[in-house]
Amino acid sequence: MELFSAISGAEIVSTLVYSFIGILILCLCWWIIRTFSPFPIVKEIEADQNVALAILIASVFLSLSIIIAAVILS
Repeated sequence: MELFSAISGAEIVSTLVYSFIGILILCLCWWIIRTFSPFPIVKEIEADQNVALAILIASVFLSLSIIIAAVILS
């Protein structure tokens, strides 16, 4: 079990807390995007098969994830 001997309990707790905060921020951003968009995003992606909008939303989530990870690591 030498592999896990270098990991402390504080590191595990901080990782879980920061992960939870990051997920909350992403959910908040999704809520803001859905609230302020002039059309229903989920309907556009699911029913109308709007691939361009799906790619745009995916890129927004990826960029937000990268920003949140950079802030957590700094």
